[in-house]
Amino acid sequence: MTPTEKLTSILTEQYISEDGDEYKVELKEGLTNQQIDELAKRLPTGQIPTEIRELLQFASGFEFYGLEEITFDGVGQFGFEEFFPNSVQLAGDGFGNFWILDVDNSGSWGSVFYVCHAPAVIVKHSDNLTQFIEHIDDFGKNGNKSNLDIIHEKVVMDIWSKGNGFIELENARQSKDTTLKNFALSLPDNFVIADLRNKQIQSGFAWGKFGPNIDKAKRHETELMWGIEKPIKKGFLSKLFGR
Repeated sequence: MTPTEKLTSILTEQYISEDGDEYKVELKEGLTNQQIDELAKRLPTGQIPTEIRELLQFASGFEFYGLEEITFDGVGQFGFEEFFPNSVQLAGDGFGNFWILDVDNSGSWGSVFYVCHAPAVIVKHSDNLTQFIEHIDDFGKNGNKSNLDIIHEKVVMDIWSKGNGFIELENARQSKDTTLKNFALSLPDNFVIADLRNKQIQSGFAWGKFGPNIDKAKRHETELMWGIEKPIKKGFLSKLFGR
């Protein structure tokens, strides 16, 4: 199912807010071909996939209770280029956390990630935009039992406190997975790796576990893998003499 087909399928749904009010999906106006072409210029290949162009012509986003507006045209708005060099900001929760779609170097619109700052965690939220729209529908119908709410309220805390999602560099360098091994060999010794290739939704890693400085974070050129600096702990004498 394309994103447009999925969005169309939920237009007749009636949802109930926490206050007991009924609401429906409210579409934002679609874009013209010229507007879409201008948007494409901000992407790696200068092209918009056919099914995304169809979606943008149909609607540039929609309003949905409990979230800031969902947008499909937020190319380059998010920042955080160390982790997502090319992204589409889809939605925010009003508290500085965002859902973004990753666009790879070939121009493909891929997985959707929930990027949280407190705790500082990145979670794979949906496999693609169609599934993200499905997850919005699920949130409207099932509230705290939905994938969106479970990630927002529970998964981020579990990743931060129970398993930060990293592979130690020494282990990665000895891996039989040549992609992982070669990426590990390209990184400095004080890095760890987050690998979300082929991982299920609700998988993620604690991007801020080693502090807020992410200037040296490195994204693999083609894969959902990241290298993150793990600061070297200084001994007492090093601290004393500023080394």
